[in-house]
Amino acid sequence: MKKFQPKQIGTKVVTGKVRLSYANVHEPRSVDGVSDPKYSTSIIIPKEDKATIGAINAAVEEAIALGKDTKWGGKIPANLKLPLRDGDEDRPEDYVYADAFFLNASSTRKPEIVDLKGRKDLGPDEVYSGCYARVSINFFPYSVSGNRGVGCGLGNIQKIDDGEPLGGFSSAADDFDFEESDDGLADFLQ
Repeated sequence: MKKFQPKQIGTKVVTGKVRLSYANVHEPRSVDGVSDPKYSTSIIIPKEDKATIGAINAAVEEAIALGKDTKWGGKIPANLKLPLRDGDEDRPEDYVYADAFFLNASSTRKPEIVDLKGRKDLGPDEVYSGCYARVSINFFPYSVSGNRGVGCGLGNIQKIDDGEPLGGFSSAADDFDFEESDDGLADFLQ
């Protein structure tokens, strides 16, 4: 299988192979029913993918340096909220986040969603919570209502591979046994 290397330029990162969870990438949704609707996903990064984690940390450092000069009055706040979180600590009850880091990315702009050949506009049956992808993300400093930190903007998505769908949904093939022959149909038609 092809190894997907991450890329980092300034505050922008294109990840290696990650898994999508809570993938609201086809239609924007409001988190609380009041705020502006956004496209969003949780991006799960295996801890063994040190290249992607390193690229993310470097981009976050760039965003912190930018925020120090533009958002936080020349100093880095002590209570700075950072986007990269440890799944083993923050979501110990969820096996999907085990031995992984994760971050949440969102945007008011719809991401372009492509496959490995560049085919565009993959639908919800093709890109869903549980599939594997590469994602372009951009980190930015913020200071809103006393909260200061680094946020993560969602760019584009490239689907790499299918995965077990997350969210408790199953397919008809998973739920039912199917008959191999059409004998019942022949009896019915007679």
